[in-house]
Amino acid sequence: MEKQPDDTLASRISRALAERIISGLLMPGERLRQDHIAEEFGASHVPVREAFRRLEAQGLAVSEPRRGVRVASFDLKEVREVAEMRAVLEVLALRHAIPHLTVAILDRAEAATVAADTSRDVRSWEAANRAFHRLILEPCGMPRLLAAIDDLHAASARFLFSAWRTSWEARTDHDHRAILAALREGRGEEAAKILERHVGWIGKTPVRTAAGETREAFSIVG
Repeated sequence: MEKQPDDTLASRISRALAERIISGLLMPGERLRQDHIAEEFGASHVPVREAFRRLEAQGLAVSEPRRGVRVASFDLKEVREVAEMRAVLEVLALRHAIPHLTVAILDRAEAATVAADTSRDVRSWEAANRAFHRLILEPCGMPRLLAAIDDLHAASARFLFSAWRTSWEARTDHDHRAILAALREGRGEEAAKILERHVGWIGKTPVRTAAGETREAFSIVG
């Protein structure tokens, strides 16, 4: 079926808004004003409403009676849900990917890990970390599973950027190296167990609010 112009525009709008939400440019609870967004993108209200529906389906926005559409908030319960879902789905993908992993793929995954370890800011770390996971999982050849994992990584990125918006601590990812070593040596089940533990770990970071108060932010650093 041929795409209609509004479908394409709605997708572009939803991707742009999703990036702003994930990166923290649009904060939890912030209202998404239909008129302003339509004007920004030179669109009618139809593709904007469709974009809002897509954001709601991703868990990035909520529609409230008489309050309109707002950026969704999140709490520790949601972070735990994403971590547990990632653990299950990424292990499933890895088990299907293992027979198709090559030395070249593992070398590229190792390079992504080195890039993450030397990252000086949270955005470059997140991009390198996501590249590592994608490289070892993509050979599973299961596009629906990979799409679901991509959505969970987007949620993970949002938690991460919220927790580390103003600072970042360089880190060495020993789990990535252990996963790679196990895969190179044919210990696939051990690699799967390390991956399951790795993505299920939730970190806690003190964050100062705009009001000058300190709160604890939770994120998946894996």
